[in-house]
Parts: sequence; C-alpha cells; structure tokens
Amino acid sequence: MRLGFIGIGSLGAHLAASLLRAGFAVTVHDLDKERAAALLRAGAAWAGSPRAVAAASDSVFTCLPSPAAVAAVVGGPDGILAGLARGGAWIDMSTNDRHELARLAALAAERGIACLEAPVTGGVHKAASGEITVLVGGDTAVFEAHRPALAAMGGEVFHMGPLGSASIIKVITNMLAFIHLVAAGEALMLAKRGGLDLAQSFAAIKASSGNSFVHETESQLVLNGSYDVGFTMDLAAKDLFFAHQLGREFGVPLELAGLVEQIFVRARSQYGGAAQSTQVVKLLEDALATDLRAPGFPAALT
Repeated sequence: MRLGFIGIGSLGAHLAASLLRAGFAVTVHDLDKERAAALLRAGAAWAGSPRAVAAASDSVFTCLPSPAAVAAVVGGPDGILAGLARGGAWIDMSTNDRHELARLAALAAERGIACLEAPVTGGVHKAASGEITVLVGGDTAVFEAHRPALAAMGGEVFHMGPLGSASIIKVITNMLAFIHLVAAGEALMLAKRGGLDLAQSFAAIKASSGNSFVHETESQLVLNGSYDVGFTMDLAAKDLFFAHQLGREFGVPLELAGLVEQIFVRARSQYGGAAQSTQVVKLLEDALATDLRAPGFPAALT
C-alpha cells in the first residue's frame, strides 16, 4: 500500500516516521519542505502539492492544525480529492470538527473515495516512540484495510464506531487533559507555598489517588521550566471550543470545562497563541511571583 502523509508538524513528523520504520512507501508534503528533511533522509518521497501526494498514493493521511486547513488540503483545487484515484482513501488524523469532517467525507464519497478519522492522543513523546493511542471512526472494512498502518503509528488502536465517533472521544480526552493540567498546576503551587520539596511532592502525587497521566508527564515540564509539550495555546483553545460545541449540541453543561477554557483564553492572551499549552500554569506562577522549578527533571519527555 502506497501511503501519503500531509502535515509534517511536531506530531505528524513522528507519525510519518513510524510508517517509514514499518516499511511503508510514504510520500509527504508540508507548506514548509524543511520540516520533511529527516523523513526524506529516512526514505520518504516528496511531492509538491496535496494533489501530487494523492496521485502517488493509494491512501493519504492528513495531520493539520485546523478545520480550515483540512478543508483546503482535501477539497481545494490542488487538493487530495483532485488527485486520489477512485477506490482510494483519505484518513484524517487532525482534531477536527465532526460536521466539517462529514461534509468532506461526502465529497470524497461522490468520487469513490473512502474516509476514516484517526485522531491520536497521548502526547508528542508517545508519537515519537510509536506508542500513541489512535482513535478511529469510520467503516469497519476500511478500518481493517488500514489497521496495519494505524498500528504502525500507535500502541493501542480503538475503533470507536462510525465516522464522527472518534472526533467526539478525542475532544473529550483533550478536555480532560486541560482540566487536569490546570488542577496539577494549582496542586504544585499549594505544595510550594506550603514549604514542601517539589520533586518529592511530584513523586507523592504520582503515587497517590490524585495522580493523572497529565501529572506524570506535563507536570515534569512545568517543574523543569521548559513547558515544551509540543502543543500550542491555539490548539488548546480550538479543542476546548470543540468541547463546548459538543456540550451545546448534546445538552450537557460543561461548567468545569467552561472555567478552564477561560483560563486558557487568558493564558493565550498573555503568552501568545504559539506558546506551549503547559504555560497555562505560568499564569499562576506569574500572579504569585512564585516559580515551580525543581531540580532533577529532564528537559523533555521521553
């Protein structure tokens, strides 16, 4: 199976690299060709447009930052649908709006092209090691045909149901992660202001009923001062907006998520949309003029 991959950002580059390691023939494209340099050295082919990627591929993956970017790459005049042959497939690994995904999938179906959604969760460090979780929505037969490629990129692969199902659960997981991040920052600040050793406090929380995946990973990036999670404020704000869209659509009051969304809006205003999402904790550090540094933590997650 010849695969295309469009969107070689901090996440997509690792996903495409996993496909290459698994022996797939991969053609890549990004607005910035320099991002693909390592992939090209590893054996990937380059194409100058999404249409050219599709023409060289049986199936094309996208991993892009916004619904607008996905729409342009898929349905634009030089997009995937213009180049992919009938019987091919488009698999979107972006965190996308499920209604926009359905619209593009319908356009694809008119051309005889199948569609899957396959957003991932677990962090960029998990993508780098090929252990990230893959959440899939779409037709079972199409899923099974692409299971080897999906498994090459991820540790656990969940088929959540029909198209749109994976978008819902991905937004839910991100919503929980942002809530946990704000809570972890407040907890660490209580420990610091209470005179506790932060490294020891981190370990105690990790071994307690208050532990979370976010504490185990992102708290380290706060404590080492790097904040480098590979995920921006803009992306966090987008995902929390999606969560509230779902809340309104399904009639679920998201009171805690609403508060966290406003905290992220304030952090984005303070530090910029390109700032790391973990810098939401820096709002509290700056407000109290108290940093949360602790020795002994590596500069990045592994």
